[in-house]
Amino acid sequence: MKQHAHEQEDGESEASMDAVLSGVGPRLRALRKERGATLSGLSETTGISVSTLSRLESGLRRPSLELLLPIARAHQVPLDELVGAPPVGDPRVRLKPIVHHGRTMIPLTRQPGGLQAYKVIEPERQAEPDPRTHEGYEWLYMLSGKLRLVLGDHDVVLGPGEAAEFDTRVPHWFGSTGEGPAEFLSLFGPQGERMHVRARPTRGRPD
Repeated sequence: MKQHAHEQEDGESEASMDAVLSGVGPRLRALRKERGATLSGLSETTGISVSTLSRLESGLRRPSLELLLPIARAHQVPLDELVGAPPVGDPRVRLKPIVHHGRTMIPLTRQPGGLQAYKVIEPERQAEPDPRTHEGYEWLYMLSGKLRLVLGDHDVVLGPGEAAEFDTRVPHWFGSTGEGPAEFLSLFGPQGERMHVRARPTRGRPD
């Protein structure tokens, strides 16, 4: 009886593992597309061949740590985000990403009202500025890539480590420069909540 129980548990564990691994391929493809990366570009970054990456995404190649670790490093995400491991015993808050018009926004705060924080992933694309206005105050801090910011009469490109803050009642727009994906932090609060960090508008419009 005990042996039969152990065999049943082993079978259930294997089935559970197979279910987790079967979801890795689609997750890898979705993450790569969110980042605006190509298979060839990811291959150059990770040292993994294009054919192997393609087979991983299509589920024809079983994922392994040797393959997943460099991919996780390339996308700058934790390994458990690739395999969809449940946050067992992890006290950190894991909030569901929001995809809006191709832009991925990961909420970093949960309380309603007041200051809201997001990590934003802007894919590489050709975008025409469409400035808008609304109540509030916004602060951007660049993590990687380049982001075009149109604010009133200013048209600047922000790079890693640069920040901008502005009154959102001023016509504004930000988006891709067409030169690769960009990742940045966005803090938005009601009118008057200022962060007092300003970008230097020293760059002109991108070519």
